[in-house]
Amino acid sequence: MTYDTQPNASHFVDGAYLEDAAGDPIDVVYPATGAVIARIHAATPAVIAKAVESGLRAQAEWAALSGRERGRVLTRAARIMRDRNRDLSVLETRDTGKPLSETLYVDATSAADALEYFGGLAGSLTGEHVQLGQDWVYTIREPLGLCVGIGAWNYPTQISCWKGAPALACGNAMIFKPSEETPLCALKVAEILVEAGAPAGLYNVVQGAGAVGAALVGHPDVAKVSLTGSVPTGRKVYAAAADGMKHVTMELGGKSPLLIFDDADPDDAVGGAILGNFYSSGQVCSNGTRVFVQRGIKEAFLARLAERLAQAKIGDPLDESVNFGPMVSARQREIVLGYIEKGKAEGARLVCGGSVIDGDGFYIQPTVFADVTDDMVIAREEIFGPVMAVLDFDDEAEAIARANNTPFGLSAGVFTRDLARGHRVIGQLRAGSCFINSYNDAPVEAPFGGVKMSGVGRENSKAAIHHYSQLKSVYVRMGRVEAPF
Repeated sequence: MTYDTQPNASHFVDGAYLEDAAGDPIDVVYPATGAVIARIHAATPAVIAKAVESGLRAQAEWAALSGRERGRVLTRAARIMRDRNRDLSVLETRDTGKPLSETLYVDATSAADALEYFGGLAGSLTGEHVQLGQDWVYTIREPLGLCVGIGAWNYPTQISCWKGAPALACGNAMIFKPSEETPLCALKVAEILVEAGAPAGLYNVVQGAGAVGAALVGHPDVAKVSLTGSVPTGRKVYAAAADGMKHVTMELGGKSPLLIFDDADPDDAVGGAILGNFYSSGQVCSNGTRVFVQRGIKEAFLARLAERLAQAKIGDPLDESVNFGPMVSARQREIVLGYIEKGKAEGARLVCGGSVIDGDGFYIQPTVFADVTDDMVIAREEIFGPVMAVLDFDDEAEAIARANNTPFGLSAGVFTRDLARGHRVIGQLRAGSCFINSYNDAPVEAPFGGVKMSGVGRENSKAAIHHYSQLKSVYVRMGRVEAPF
């Protein structure tokens, strides 16, 4: 691969870029034009073996350091990442098609936030003393060992650090496999970590599709698997990890509800619905794609929403004035168009959008359906594109019951001026990451993850430490040992 600021080989293993052309070729396509901008190769068994071997070696060296020493490396990497934010953001835009107006402020910056946050926590990871009369117990928080991270294609830089930063803070090593759709960004993260002082092999990046992921998940030397992906993929990976009793974090999909009551601020509610459906062209796992609007304000809500969507600037994502970009791939656009046709066929009212945008790239109009019912496909299945389903409701109890009537449970949101109602409703919604008068905020200080089919475990915050470490307890007897014989 040849770029000025982009990676120059398919993999990053043992502290350096690594190429093995024997692996299956994978074209990297720029979603804004459909042009092939790079070609990488899937990891061969030799590449995987080197990644595991170097990871195990580096992990032993890394775990022997103090938490503060590990933290310095992570915070140094965060500083480098912020210094190179524009280059990394351009790479993210080329990798994903997301507008530069987003990537400059969300992607490498949130990855740097994770490195900085967990770098700061690394020195505080201590155990506990429990006094038991003259005897006592102490606990030691230990790393798990070699972890595998499997990324999704929508936030490649962010996800690589949401998984890598807590893993490394706890003293683990990581092998990260990006999505084959967006493989470039994680390579630069690995490069920056080595530049910041991480041992060679501590954070390896290998490329490939499902077969490579399966080889990593099933490897006997891997202690932990963290996946961001779809529910069907998550079930397979979870089952494979369980066979080896590996630790897991599963951050999966959703069909999250956003409840808008008639006392909500109209523009805030519309803004929240836009953020929960059309940011990153709708390709966000936590999106609130079932928008329940109290019946009395529905038409006013739809009218204002259509006005706001007409202001979206669609075009070249490298133009900073553009705020709505293409789908990640031709295949994903076809999937979304298929759901739009199902919505029409089932009788939902098409308020706006619903068509491809002529020209190069994988563009599709922001689309809103109204008069959606709970049994429609577009209200039940995750679309992962810019399609909003608006459903009517009459009262609070009805809205809560219908919002919870889903196998998913990643996110949920409520818009209301009545904060007592906001807390009351959120308290009854079965979801892991929730919002009141906001949507899709994901600071590193807050836990992120779902319930039900949307996953297990949590990313970010102090909660992530528990998913990348384990406790050893030591009982110390200060007196004589008494035995029955």
